[in-house]
Amino acid sequence: MAEEKAQQRGIQSVEVAMRVLEAIERIGGAAPLSRVANEADMGPSTAHRYLVSLTRIGLVAQDAATGWYDLGPAARRLGLEAVRRADDVSLAGGAAALLRDATGHTVNVSVWGESGPTIVRWEHGRYPLPIVARVGSTLPLVDTSVGRIFLAYVPEQMTQPVLRGQQRHEVSSRPAPEVLAGILDEVRREGVSKTAGGVIPGLTVLAAPVFSTGGALSAVVAVLLLTRMATPAAVGAAGKQLTATTDKVSVDLGGPTAAQVRDVAGLGVQD
Repeated sequence: MAEEKAQQRGIQSVEVAMRVLEAIERIGGAAPLSRVANEADMGPSTAHRYLVSLTRIGLVAQDAATGWYDLGPAARRLGLEAVRRADDVSLAGGAAALLRDATGHTVNVSVWGESGPTIVRWEHGRYPLPIVARVGSTLPLVDTSVGRIFLAYVPEQMTQPVLRGQQRHEVSSRPAPEVLAGILDEVRREGVSKTAGGVIPGLTVLAAPVFSTGGALSAVVAVLLLTRMATPAAVGAAGKQLTATTDKVSVDLGGPTAAQVRDVAGLGVQD
């Protein structure tokens, strides 16, 4: 029992060392001892002792000329291996199931396929829907919340051929270019897309992006609410839970949150 309790307590020095590594990560580049210590919220002498040990095992590297510290080769190897092992769809799918449980609403996950947005996971909620799309179904780009997320974040050279094909077959509508541009700008500002009715009457759908390493769009998670239940309060609550879920998956995949992508693009949030 004593050994079990000791294991549950863990090793505090390892946890403190992680604070130092996370401090260097947040700084975003090589930094002097004083800044690392300040970011890690510890004294310089304490931070220095941990940096010496972390440098010895390769998790930190010290520049010989400046004496500044940065993540080392062992940290890079571990990071790359963690990214390699991350399964975008599995992580998003697991998060979708939890989101379904938390909201009670149906949740799906889509990825970009040869024919456009493709549903790869469908988690049934407790409320019967007027229609159920099968896994493998392709969604319209312009008229669905999921499609608009892909239009907003996937390069045009990938989306435009699919969009032209959908419009040729009257799968997607043909709004004026300036109207579509305005819709996509709003999606990027808000970090979430919302449609009501449209392709599936009686449904209000919220969709949000999942980003992976480098800021590439990895997947889109959507929550489907019966329109009769989609009060402003219900939509607001579902939207917050949705974006919290997609942001967490993005971070787990080594990618940025929607807010970070928006900030890099220099877009403001509408009041």
